[in-house]
Order: sequence, then C-alpha cells, then structure tokens
Amino acid sequence: MDPIEALTEIAGLLERDRASRYKSKAFRVAAQTLTGLTPSEREDVPRLRSRKGIGDSTFAVITEALSGRVPTYLAELRERVAPPEPSGLRIQLRGDLHAHSEWSDGLTSIDLMVDAARALGHEYLALTDHSPRLRVAHGLSPERLREQLELLPAFGDDTFTLLSGIEVDILDDGSLDQEDELLRALDVVVASAHSALRMERAPMTRRLVAAASDSRVDVLGHVTGRLVSGARGTRPPSVFDSRAVFEACAEHGTAVEINSRPEREDPPDDLLALAIEIGCLFSIDSDAHAPGQLSLLDHGAARAERAGVPVDRIITTWPLTRLREWKAMR
Repeated sequence: MDPIEALTEIAGLLERDRASRYKSKAFRVAAQTLTGLTPSEREDVPRLRSRKGIGDSTFAVITEALSGRVPTYLAELRERVAPPEPSGLRIQLRGDLHAHSEWSDGLTSIDLMVDAARALGHEYLALTDHSPRLRVAHGLSPERLREQLELLPAFGDDTFTLLSGIEVDILDDGSLDQEDELLRALDVVVASAHSALRMERAPMTRRLVAAASDSRVDVLGHVTGRLVSGARGTRPPSVFDSRAVFEACAEHGTAVEINSRPEREDPPDDLLALAIEIGCLFSIDSDAHAPGQLSLLDHGAARAERAGVPVDRIITTWPLTRLREWKAMR
C-alpha cells in the first residue's frame, strides 16, 4: 500500500472521529514529509525514522505499508470510524456551505479541504472562515478576508466550485461582525452566535430574528449553540422564541442549518420539527474544521431523513445554478 495514501487516510479518519488535532496533524505532517522525498529515499527504511516529521506511530504505518500490508492502525480505524456507503438523502447532497480552513480555526490549508470535497463528489464547497470578533478562532479581518478572496478562483474548474463565504458572528444586538461591502460580495454568508449564549430569552430572540431577517444572511448556523457531547463538554441550548426566529427565516428565505457535527445535533429534534412546520428552507452542512470532517454530512442527512425534511427545501441538494439564482433573489 502506498504509505502516503495510508497516512493521509488515517489523518482523515481521525478528523472524522474528532480526535485531537495534534494526533491527526502528526499523520499529515508525516505524509507531507514523504511527499518531499524521492522514491528511493522513501524506501530507505533505516533512515526514515530519523527524518523530522516522522515519529514512532507514523513510522510503524509507513513500514507496514511499504511491506505491502494495510497498516494495522488504518484497518482498525476503517472498521470503527469510516463512514457508511452513502444512500438516501446523503446521495442527493451536492455540496456543503459551512467549512473552515487554517485561515481561521481549521486544521489544514484550503487546497486539502478542496481535495477532500472533490473526493466526496461535492460539486461545490463554501469556505466560511470566522469573522474578526472571534479572536480565539483567528477570525478574518476585512483585510485578511480580501486577501483570501483573491486566492479562491484558482481552486475551481468545470466540475467543482469553491464558493467564497464567511461564518459571520451575530453580535449581541443582532448586527453582523464584518463590513457590509464584503458580506454583499460573498457567495455564502452563514451567521452564527458564538458568545453570550446564555442571554435572556427576549434579547436573544431579537438578536436571532435580526440576523434571520438580514438580506445579507443566507444560512442561520447552529441556531441553539448547544453541545451534547465531545471534548469540549456539554452546553445547554440558548433560550429564545423559536417560532419567531423560524418565522423570520421563512419570511426572508434564510435557510436553517442542520449542523452535521454529532456533538451539536443542532437544531434539536423538536425545533427541527417546528422549522419544517413553519416552512423553512434548510442547509445540511458539515461545519468541517478538517478534511476528514467533511464526510460528517452523513450524520446531518440521517437526522433530516428521520425528521422528514422535504428534500426540495434542502438547499444543499440544489445544483449550483439554482443556488446562485436563490442567492440573487434574496
């Protein structure tokens, strides 16, 4: 087995499993190290272990792969973590409108995110790094966002489009944490609340209704902000008038995100049912912070199927032309 492919697949599976970023990064660094070597240097096993970027675990994977075997660690991860064969609604998803790169708090470069999206068969992916106020996530200033935008066209071709975007922070008063000119120029704007999540019901309702009603906002991200599991612990959902928020989404054509991260399951089942009843549009997104997490869409698709979300109201099942037409009408 090709050792670079083995290391890269392990990194992707660890990312899907939401393992420590340092753990998956070690396998990506080792793959990058091997990529920079000649074929003869890669096969010089005694010298490999002494090369910078290759540790005990990655060396074991490399030597097993070079011997013609599927590395034991990779086989274990495939058995435990690998996504199932896509079926049902998952097959109908054409893209993903919420993903991050190392420009903010993602783990890898844009090109690795694009490669992973292509491998999954995506027709499009929106790069939605964070906005300035989220300093802990290295949010993009207007200047850095403009710099990023200049790079994006190079990642597309006739079969794949990398959409420009942002996950813009919803400020306490419902305003958005980025320049108006930039927000209007982007292909996709996901608006999410990341702070003051324990705000009282009335002001939180006003905050989310303002964002859902804003013509610049396309998708309302992880609406309750809750965490139900994972390394970050748990967090209760924000309290707000969900009917008022979803009615604002339906009135203004703003899609409600079905966040595919298992630690979020946002919106909860009861709110998802309410949003369906009210007539909202939906966007099934991965909220990926690493290439391997793009495959988490299967979790979001399964939740949407169980809830009975009408497929035609899921904007990530739409072809890019329809998505662009919807955006232009908003």
